[in-house]
Amino acid sequence: MKCIVLIGYMCVGKTTIGRALAKHLGCTFYDLDWYIEERFRKRVPQIFAEEGEARFRDLERRMLHEVAEFENIVLACGGGTPCFFDNMDYMNSVAHTFYLQASPHTICEHLKISKGERPLLKGKTPEELDLFVREQLAERTPHYQKAHHTINVDILDSYEKVDDVVQLILPHL
Repeated sequence: MKCIVLIGYMCVGKTTIGRALAKHLGCTFYDLDWYIEERFRKRVPQIFAEEGEARFRDLERRMLHEVAEFENIVLACGGGTPCFFDNMDYMNSVAHTFYLQASPHTICEHLKISKGERPLLKGKTPEELDLFVREQLAERTPHYQKAHHTINVDILDSYEKVDDVVQLILPHL
């Protein structure tokens, strides 16, 4: 089976859905950020802080090429992964790609309850967060829309709905 790659903005549910999809298919799940952290023994925010975004994006590209060669996996990418280098074209050439699309409102609601440390969002008020998400989503959407399939995940308001999203993905495999 070809690799399955989930892309989309931060906090749309790529990891949660990816885990559930991998379990359903009986394959291995990888989160690209976690893979990077394991390989380099540093958290992503630490890499950003110490080495800058350009260095992180280069590491991310190299690790994407490494992981996407694995067979029978579901891979959740970071929100920016498809937007740099030729990452999106590469993913489309080696994998089934799915854009998990959510509205800015849904994303902001998910970010408010997210426990992860997100370097790009540090110190923002709710209004600044909303504006940031809308602006960044506008920049990134053309990259995301290059995915083979788009799955709307605005319905993802509880863990019970995760399987509903998995069921939306399955017919495309």
